[in-house]
Amino acid sequence: MRIALDATYSTGPELTGVGVYSQEILRGLALHYPQARYTFCYRSNRFFKSFSDKLPAGTSRRPFTDSWVPAHHLFHGLNQRLPAARMRRSVSTFHDLFVMSGDYSTPEFRQRFTAQARAAAARSDLILCVSAFTATQVEALLNVPREKLRVIHHGVHAPAELPPPESREPIVLSVGSIQKRKNTARLVEAFEQTRPGWKLVLAGAAGFEAENIAARISRSPRAADIQVTGYVTNAALQALYRRASLFAFPSLDEGFGIPVIEAMAWGIPVITSDRSALAEISGEAALHVNPNSVDELAQALQTLMDQPGLCRQLIARGREWSNKFTWKRAVDETWNAYQELL
Repeated sequence: MRIALDATYSTGPELTGVGVYSQEILRGLALHYPQARYTFCYRSNRFFKSFSDKLPAGTSRRPFTDSWVPAHHLFHGLNQRLPAARMRRSVSTFHDLFVMSGDYSTPEFRQRFTAQARAAAARSDLILCVSAFTATQVEALLNVPREKLRVIHHGVHAPAELPPPESREPIVLSVGSIQKRKNTARLVEAFEQTRPGWKLVLAGAAGFEAENIAARISRSPRAADIQVTGYVTNAALQALYRRASLFAFPSLDEGFGIPVIEAMAWGIPVITSDRSALAEISGEAALHVNPNSVDELAQALQTLMDQPGLCRQLIARGREWSNKFTWKRAVDETWNAYQELL
């Protein structure tokens, strides 16, 4: 059996959610289902750059274009995009549709994204959605029949052991690009209402409208207590997870939200939004807030700062809940989806 996958987003120095997902699925399939032959396909702008990545055993590397893909039994587009080339069977993964549903990008990008998403949905024999929320959006916004959708959650890698409680610092950590959709400005405003003695660490690269958020931080009366790290490597991110005492992720729109589950796996109490996919993927293991309410977010932060007993409860729930989200499970369910078509 020959399976081709769009590996374009799996290579590069600063991987985010889609890149992490692509790497985990590509490597996981090669490791756990070696009975298939895999071709990792790259668009021309990434093909030669991909040679810095070592391929797993049993895989090969090829370029592809919209009009040509290598011979295969199935092609999997890992980021809601498929080539127009003739394919025997095709699967696509849809992560989110916030570009279509909210004002979180430029009009030009929205137009291009929408065209690609509609084309991928029409060409796909099966669509993998990273949450039930995303599946609902794909059904409603792209007019895809429900029977064509499969929900497969992301996974995380839990640490072998948690850092000792005494090593934690009074840090509120937030992980994700600094942009409007992540609700960074409201998080800064909410942090300003909490008592002194804590730091807010914003770990992530600059995104849509980041310059406005940076200006807001510079004007903050708590600016000295706010650190913007920029993009962080996996090792640096793990170091932050070891140090932080609270985790805040009040995003306005998410298709999944990997950092929420990562923080739980690292034993950090989580505050997150009560909408989009975040309520679904955090269950009863997080403190949920209305992301549009600065006061509600500030109250949640202050509550966890003042109530160590509640923090311990959320830590215990989060650890148990996060165990359900593994990349092995995501790989297994992806393989099962392939078998439906093959």
